[in-house]
Amino acid sequence: MNVIRAVSRSPKWSAEEEKLRVELAAAYRLTAKFGMDDLIYCHLSARVPGPEMHFLLNPYGLLFSEVTASSLIKVDQEGRMVDAKEKWVHNPTGFVLHSAIHASGDDRVCVFHSHPINAMAVASLECGLLPLTVWAQQFYKRISYHPYEGPPVRLDERDRLLANLGSNQAMLMHNHGVFVTGRTVAEAFVLMYYLEKSCEVQIKAQCTGEKLIMPATEVSEYSARLRYSEEQLTADPGALEWQALVRKLDSEDPSYKN
Repeated sequence: MNVIRAVSRSPKWSAEEEKLRVELAAAYRLTAKFGMDDLIYCHLSARVPGPEMHFLLNPYGLLFSEVTASSLIKVDQEGRMVDAKEKWVHNPTGFVLHSAIHASGDDRVCVFHSHPINAMAVASLECGLLPLTVWAQQFYKRISYHPYEGPPVRLDERDRLLANLGSNQAMLMHNHGVFVTGRTVAEAFVLMYYLEKSCEVQIKAQCTGEKLIMPATEVSEYSARLRYSEEQLTADPGALEWQALVRKLDSEDPSYKN
């Protein structure tokens, strides 16, 4: 297989698309770095600014650690690759899952679907995600669930997925994985990171067999309201964490920008 190492930027890209490509490629590398990837499977996407409703996906066959800004594939709402000369293809399940959000046209322009081990474990529990920790509190009554329907290759699943997600940004897909959205790449990545961390602590606590200490309902609601307050939502959630993560990535391997 011909793995892309570096490709010169296309003159067809706008400045906004180039910036988005670099950010999304960074998210792929960071997802791999934190062990939230799954070989060549799963997908992160971002809707390209403009009236065409195109979005970017990873080339099917590359590890997340190999993805670069220029290797990302641009597809339209019908799943067709915008660049007919593209040598790579996209994963059909990636199109089905991500087009559900991108076709809606709302402000959730970034979508992350992955199979992190701890989130998959919690997605297989009837109790779902519990508000056990400061990380999990932000998802209190603000996380959705989607029943497993097998590999998501049927287009009609998009309507059910969108309906189950509702106005929330994060969803656990039963027996499957995570589905996290954001208005920016930074917001979506940081939410995915803390969702996986929340699940990790829950699984470890449940494994002890000891009785769990559940925060009071009013405390959980107060904590979640702070995360989703108007002040927070009009700010740039995840921006500070993202800048720190990108600095670390740049110091170790800036090849994602290629």
